[in-house]
Amino acid sequence: MGFHITDMQLNVLFQTWQTNYHIYAPRNFSGGGRFSDTDCIRYGKIEHADEIVFDKKSDYSFKEVLTPVSQTLFFFTEGQTKEADFPQKGAVIFLRSCDLYALKRLDDMYLHNGPADYYYQHLRDNIKIVLMGCEHSFENCFCVSMGTNVSTKYDMSIDRQPDGTYLVDCKDEAWVKQLVQAGCEQQEVIPAHVTENQVTVQVPENLTAEVAKSTMWEEYNSRCINCGRCNFVCPTCTCFTMQDLFYSENGKVGERRRIWASCMVDGFTDVAGGGSYRKKNGERMRFKVLHKVLDYKQRNGYHMCVGCGRCDDICPEYISFSGCINKLQSAMTEVTEQ
Repeated sequence: MGFHITDMQLNVLFQTWQTNYHIYAPRNFSGGGRFSDTDCIRYGKIEHADEIVFDKKSDYSFKEVLTPVSQTLFFFTEGQTKEADFPQKGAVIFLRSCDLYALKRLDDMYLHNGPADYYYQHLRDNIKIVLMGCEHSFENCFCVSMGTNVSTKYDMSIDRQPDGTYLVDCKDEAWVKQLVQAGCEQQEVIPAHVTENQVTVQVPENLTAEVAKSTMWEEYNSRCINCGRCNFVCPTCTCFTMQDLFYSENGKVGERRRIWASCMVDGFTDVAGGGSYRKKNGERMRFKVLHKVLDYKQRNGYHMCVGCGRCDDICPEYISFSGCINKLQSAMTEVTEQ
């Protein structure tokens, strides 16, 4: 059911949500940018509608709400373990369409790629999704090419209007009741979405693992500095490692943490006995790209990449992931002619 609501009515709705949920949305962190005196837009808790950044793309994705950068799983002593406490409230998360598709990719990896991940599932079962409409495409986005520009799987959608009011399409019955009781004006609402991007990509129909033999990957041996930023901003990257933290007061007491990992950094492919694979940065780039647009689709029927463009935004060497995808056709031609 669609509504036209005011800023005040939305904030009243927020107050009711906060009884059972924390609200997460892209917000501005003053001075939190990568360079001096710059800001950063990333996901954080909010209390009021005016804290939400609607007109810019977040530098980092929503995934740190569900899979924190560093997550304590349990505490241990010499003779026992204690599971870390889960959040006492659920979460309402504001997502753009591409990130809603990314959430499905996270579900694939954490819930359906073998036994369900206990920690992820507990958080995932207690979230509500608010779709943020996109009136225009942002820099480096290519969601239209990836088919992730339109989504209908949300509890509520929201579009901010020029006069500071909002258009919402609500599917949650309890929220609909609250909006009706608040006297919100009812009207038909279709969430805003983009129909074209400045950047377009074309994944070759004939793409196979043979493209790994192409010389195109050698370019990234020198260009990529294996910093891993592309992985950390990507909403669909799911790799992590485990670390045991021992307390200095007692070396036999500590906690186990799950920490984000990156396939682009040194040490990711280290194995017992001193072996290490994909030592060259071009080999790492090859692995990442083909995971996003080849083998994942072979397993699930759709690409892992959702076209948010954050990897292009953050790369200090200006490496374009979309540009890499668009090189794959010529790379396939190269290997077939060898």
